[in-house]
Amino acid sequence: MVSVMSRTAPTGLSVGETLPETTGYRLKRKLLGPALTNDQLAHERLTKKLALGVLSSDCISSSAYGTEEILLVLLPLFGLASYVLLLPMTLVVLAVLFVVTLSYRQVVTIYTKAGGSYVVARENFGSGVAQIAAVALMLDYIVTVAVQAAAGTVALTSAIPALGSLQLEITVAVIVVLFYGNLRGIREAGKAFAFPTYFFVASMAVMLTAGFVREALGSLHVYAYPTDPAAGAFTLGQGQGHGLLAFGAVYILLKSFANGGSSLTGLEAISNGVSAFERPEGLNARRTLVIMSAILGSLVAGISWMAHLTHAVPYKSGSPSVISQVAKAAFGTSPLAHLAFYVIQTATMLILYTGANTPFAGFPFLTSFVAEDSFLPRWLSKRGHRLAFSNGIVVLAVSALALVIGTGAHVDKLIAFYAIGVFTGFTLAGFGMAKYFRTHRTGNWRAYVAINLVSGSVAAVVVVIFAITKFTEGAWLVLVIFPVMVAGLLRLRRQYAREADALASAPQLTSQPHFSRHVVLVLIDSVDLAVLRAVRYARSLRPYDVRAVHFVVDAEQARRVEAAWEAQPGLDLGLDLIECPDRRVSRAALELAARVTEDGSTQVTLLLPR
Repeated sequence: MVSVMSRTAPTGLSVGETLPETTGYRLKRKLLGPALTNDQLAHERLTKKLALGVLSSDCISSSAYGTEEILLVLLPLFGLASYVLLLPMTLVVLAVLFVVTLSYRQVVTIYTKAGGSYVVARENFGSGVAQIAAVALMLDYIVTVAVQAAAGTVALTSAIPALGSLQLEITVAVIVVLFYGNLRGIREAGKAFAFPTYFFVASMAVMLTAGFVREALGSLHVYAYPTDPAAGAFTLGQGQGHGLLAFGAVYILLKSFANGGSSLTGLEAISNGVSAFERPEGLNARRTLVIMSAILGSLVAGISWMAHLTHAVPYKSGSPSVISQVAKAAFGTSPLAHLAFYVIQTATMLILYTGANTPFAGFPFLTSFVAEDSFLPRWLSKRGHRLAFSNGIVVLAVSALALVIGTGAHVDKLIAFYAIGVFTGFTLAGFGMAKYFRTHRTGNWRAYVAINLVSGSVAAVVVVIFAITKFTEGAWLVLVIFPVMVAGLLRLRRQYAREADALASAPQLTSQPHFSRHVVLVLIDSVDLAVLRAVRYARSLRPYDVRAVHFVVDAEQARRVEAAWEAQPGLDLGLDLIECPDRRVSRAALELAARVTEDGSTQVTLLLPR
């Protein structure tokens, strides 16, 4: 009997049939894959090998253009003597790298949640100072995406000059691809972007080895500086060694150092993504940081030495790049050498493009952490369809695209916006860690205080140098945006604090008498089934009074609504028409609710029919 009834009884529609998924969600699922659940988050962690590929690509890839940026400034004044000055400039940059790495080893060990210098500044200097670090890192991440993507396109056009006219379009397309890849989630992004890092490091090792061998054998090619202005090279200074005596020489040296400092950007990415590591997070992050810094230092030193030997030349268009010229000199002119050259360019292009991916890992973690502290909108702290902080990824991609389009994807123009943010973070991290060890006095704390004071001081000097030498080239915009963004973050925090204070009074209200009157306001914009059901629902609440309200934005529309309302049979409820000349309907609704409840004994409910 039971089985017969189960076969004949109507089953009705399934939930999926009565409530079908929206087109937008179906498209999201198709593009990004099935949604991941929160219990899968623990499995979406990065191993040391995977983290080195994902989080260090920005830092390591900057070795591809750091040397070129130094020469770009030196050559117009110092001429061929620039290739001698290049070596001490590189040593200074490496010294800064060494000091900052020592400081950040302690940062990632002690502060194992996402945030890096933001967390250090907040815990040691308070939330106000921490917002300086937050803004600094956010700006740096945005610029990093633009610079790395544009530099990757330069590597591509150095290998295929015919694509030079499409530099902007290619750069935009790359950023869109990175945006899509990161929306798919942490592990997918890691698998896609880890390989280029290792490929680049191996390719550079082969190129530098080949160059050193050729130098030892006396067969390394040395470039003659182009004399034809149409070649696109920067004008060669005639001062030679005497250029050191020229007025402004010190300024040029400082400017070249600031340009070379761009090689250190990306160093903070590991500290901002510590929580993405497998446990123990701090130990794994520290080891990865040391390996990354060692690789970066070796590559910067090697490329600068080869540029010093070969006299590779920077060009105004950025193409051919210095590193492509070094590759040609190192490998020679044989057919196999041509193949090796294209391998180097491919590796350089990939590492630079994936270097643009590093901010997609660090920026969302940072903004989510700042949002949890109520200094950014809370929707930045929400995980998306694939457990990534999707809103942060969207903000980063849109901002970077705007910057790329605004500068025409030109690396030299983008460099002007670079490094101030990241070295400000280095400064706060160094001074913050110095204060931490001076307060806690654990271990060899005196040495740790000294190391971090040196790191913070050096980074602060770099910030000042960069702000001065790059001011007229675009750094002024960063200096203007900086305080505006900090003020915005502090203002948002005050707003959240006011809301929290208002909500905190709720427990006190429970002891007060119940409201003697309950008024329901039904907000009317048209007369349809939703409105009629809303009125029915309002009456079911058994209020003291029900009022239908239409805010008059358009007089003609108000007359039509009023006529339709009066034409409804059996609707014994008047319609209140309230003038709203400034068209701020939300404000008008708040004012109405305030007037209704100003006696202190009336509770109001607003219904918005849908």
